[in-house]
Amino acid sequence: MKHIISVLVENEFGVLSRIASLFSGRGFNIESLTVAETADSSVSSMTIVTQGDNNIIEQITKQLNKLINVIKVIELTESVQVAREMVLLKFAVNSGAKRLELLRLVEVYQGRVLELGLRSLIVELTGERAKVEAALAVLGPFGIKEMSRTGMVALSKSG
Repeated sequence: MKHIISVLVENEFGVLSRIASLFSGRGFNIESLTVAETADSSVSSMTIVTQGDNNIIEQITKQLNKLINVIKVIELTESVQVAREMVLLKFAVNSGAKRLELLRLVEVYQGRVLELGLRSLIVELTGERAKVEAALAVLGPFGIKEMSRTGMVALSKSG
């Protein structure tokens, strides 16, 4: 089962390396990892997507809490989080009919066209992982030339 873990850390050299080492040293896989400064530049927020049963996630959470530069660790369950992923896609589009069909499908998935060139198209899609995966399944046959994904970002819901 996939789990999203939110970790607030001190924004210092080597913190990311120590957290990645914790996972690899114990044989846990990181499916997705995003890191960025918060509104406070001395603190970074990490969103880690991993798999495992509840015992494994509990063990990961305890191990993360033991690291010196970790401020707070929260497992975000689906009922208390808002999670999104972004993907940038580049397509080679030479024919007008293919371009129009691709543009129509991008609109269906509420994507944005970032660049429309003579022979290529760059698209941004943002949403829940299931939406992004569904869009990739439909758009894939158009021949994705390049792709870059952000990984998951998530916040806990208020109240």
